[in-house]
Amino acid sequence: MKNGYLTRMKVSGFKSIADLDSLELGSLNILIGANGAGKSNFIQIFRMLMSMSEGSFTSFISSRGRADNFLYNGPKITERIKVSFEFQSTNNMEARNYYALELVPTVEEDFLIEESRAFQKNPFIGLEFEIDEMDSNLHAENKGWSWPSKDTWRSYGLPSRESRISELKSERSADGKYNGIGYFVHRSISNWVVYHFHDTSANSPMRRSDIVENNKKLYGNAKNIASFLLNLRNHSHDSYMEILNAIRLVMPFFDDFILDIKVSGQEQTVRLDWLQKGSGYPMQPYHLSDGSIRFICLATALLQPEPPSTIIIDEPELGLHPAAIVILAELIQQAAQRTQVIVATQSPALIDQFAVEDIIVVNRKEGASTFERLNEKDFSQWLESYSVGELWAKNVIAGGPQYE
Repeated sequence: MKNGYLTRMKVSGFKSIADLDSLELGSLNILIGANGAGKSNFIQIFRMLMSMSEGSFTSFISSRGRADNFLYNGPKITERIKVSFEFQSTNNMEARNYYALELVPTVEEDFLIEESRAFQKNPFIGLEFEIDEMDSNLHAENKGWSWPSKDTWRSYGLPSRESRISELKSERSADGKYNGIGYFVHRSISNWVVYHFHDTSANSPMRRSDIVENNKKLYGNAKNIASFLLNLRNHSHDSYMEILNAIRLVMPFFDDFILDIKVSGQEQTVRLDWLQKGSGYPMQPYHLSDGSIRFICLATALLQPEPPSTIIIDEPELGLHPAAIVILAELIQQAAQRTQVIVATQSPALIDQFAVEDIIVVNRKEGASTFERLNEKDFSQWLESYSVGELWAKNVIAGGPQYE
């Protein structure tokens, strides 16, 4: 797995998340919960940090209703939002990098950002811990770690309306020999991608032409899916064939993409045209069903040869046949061996494909979102007779509507 993935995070005062204290994250994290429990708010934290790394935080806030809409129960209850992240460093047990922010609302209904960073080596290197045999690897990795003390945090500078994450993307260590904390924080956050393939309408970006040069990074809405696949076919053919083979498992009639370049003046564009098996007639993107084109985007995101440091996918099961959901789960598990994956879902069929300890249950309690990572020990007897999805459907794994 890539270095720089998230190991823990803390959140307070953000939308429905009043107080999330040190949630542990592993390579695979499946969020389940009822509508309105807080899964989308959790994902929006990642979107917000991505906008900060791109220098577009103020537009991110203003386009979503100004600062007060982000504060848990409004400014009279929540004075500021606090978010902290712990990142894996050189390896699981050696060192960690940290980033923290506080968002302070202003009278103009925007935010001032206060940011800091920290680093610590594991003080427990060389010591042995007694790990219960049923504890997950995730808990073993985080054994012995605590958040840095206040006096070890270093400020990014004065409070500002835009983040200073990118200002320290080239930071070096004090002796100049190594990359600094700011470098690793920026590298991790700027490489997150939230994939949201819900818009599969006739005029959706994924069904339209895009310029050929727009091919280095798959966009969150798959706007550049054709140019990205063309680049893979030309330069990472093995990965391209992996994607084709996954698509053929779900769409047995599918043969290959055409991906012919069209020239208009100085502009070169490409579209997601394709072929059926046994036919040379070119099919256009609008010939693909909503579920088919969504699965194409999911397979591409999960099988890309150089994945983001963290992949976040919101409700990937939408429009997919139950057999396709099983294949999707296999792709998610494969991707989690190479990078960190966070998935929000409401599908019992998808949940069935994962271990209990991969699952984080999101609920609401007294108007606030709660997050709990499950432990297999608590469900061992139930799992002898029921699948994980069945336990959720029966509310043994409590993730249904909460009546307050």
